[in-house]
Amino acid sequence: MKKISTWIIILLLSVAIFWLGFDYKTSIKPKTYYQVYLDDQVLGVIKSKEKLYDYINNKGNYYKKELGVDTVYPPNGLEVKKITTYDKKVDKVNDVYNRIDKLKPFTIEGYQLTINKEDENEIIYITDPKIFENAVKNTITAFIGENNYKLYLNEEQKKIETVGNIIDNVYVEEDLTLKKTKISVEETIYIDEDELSQYLLFGTNEKNQTYTVKLGDTIDRIAFTNKINVEEFFISNPEFNSIDNLLFPGQEVYVGIIDPVLSIVVEETKVEDVERKYRTEYRKDASRVIGEDEIVQEGVSGLDRVTTLVKSVNGNVVIVEPDTTIEIKPSVTEVVLVGTRYQPSVGSLYSWGWPTQGGWMITSYYQYRSNPFTGRRELHAAIDIAGPGYGSNIYAANNGTIYKAQWHNSLGYYIIINHNNGYYSLYSHLSSIRKGKIGSVVGRGEVIGSMGMTGDATGPHLHYEIWVGVPFNGGYQTNPLNYY
Repeated sequence: MKKISTWIIILLLSVAIFWLGFDYKTSIKPKTYYQVYLDDQVLGVIKSKEKLYDYINNKGNYYKKELGVDTVYPPNGLEVKKITTYDKKVDKVNDVYNRIDKLKPFTIEGYQLTINKEDENEIIYITDPKIFENAVKNTITAFIGENNYKLYLNEEQKKIETVGNIIDNVYVEEDLTLKKTKISVEETIYIDEDELSQYLLFGTNEKNQTYTVKLGDTIDRIAFTNKINVEEFFISNPEFNSIDNLLFPGQEVYVGIIDPVLSIVVEETKVEDVERKYRTEYRKDASRVIGEDEIVQEGVSGLDRVTTLVKSVNGNVVIVEPDTTIEIKPSVTEVVLVGTRYQPSVGSLYSWGWPTQGGWMITSYYQYRSNPFTGRRELHAAIDIAGPGYGSNIYAANNGTIYKAQWHNSLGYYIIINHNNGYYSLYSHLSSIRKGKIGSVVGRGEVIGSMGMTGDATGPHLHYEIWVGVPFNGGYQTNPLNYY
């Protein structure tokens, strides 16, 4: 009897414990909260995801006003995951916000523009694609003019009747990729097309450098002093359009170095009346000594109407392809009687011959520019002459002796003539050397080579230099146009 009572007591206790335990478990229900991660780091647990996002947006009023947007978003890499837990401990929204703020910047909605380049991609952030579209238009008009660009876009350019030029194509050389994204507020974000235009044209957000005009200053002198070329001066100062425009002391002009982020390619057809320099024929006269030269027939320059296809990148001509040439006026050869008791090897100090066959088609002057191959700012201490194209004759500009005739990686095939009067002349990018024996005497107007595009050349032309003193060995370059 006693044993049965003990088992009854144990059974009753077990039932009581079971029901008590069941009641305890059923009295605690799990809660749904949100766990906040930033780049896989746990920052806390909150009751509402929406409240965190609303708090971030409300605290971002400065950025909304500064960037002209409606919403500020969490940083990239933030995740909020729903969890179910019995733990009642949660964090305040403002505490989680402060932890986020210390670790990573918040974001806004905008666009990432990637400029795909060979060496390194350029990334630009904007709030509206139209900002970039208008900035590109501004950059293009800086090179070709607003009116010309409008006529091109509207297909309203006038046909060339006699001389002139027409734009065939304008485009950005690089591939562009645009995608919508969340942008960190610490990035440079463009909300103004003028500010972006400044960056696309000059490669910097800093204000354009100014120069105060002094008495006697000219546009070409200001450009040269500040290591820019005249075309760059006109781009920075569109109110000027000629080197003859008047300046006054105290006037401020911009002298910023053009370093475009984009490559603006302009392809044009140009028709020009180009002076064709007359050739000089030297007739040897054994009765005359060297120096007793006599012009028996005056030379007269001719005139050609030349059509060329020109490609320029950011205002720099890179390719000139002659298309057609029509003679408008024939040239008359100058005839000079020259004493021939021995071949003169001393050049004249006052009379230099033009080194190319045909006219004065100068594609790059003696001025500062961005090197089309390296992009570095440097002095182009020469003139580039396109002439009638590949394979045309290159002439000695003055009497002298061949000093060098060889190959160079950037100059290509080149010739240096020592004029034995303190001056040297250099002719490069030749397709062939036709008189290259070192020490041999050449006369002014004698064929020494053929025009080409060897070495670092974007198209067929002659790179022509005049040196005072030995080239690359103590001498210095001077502007060849000073001698014509």
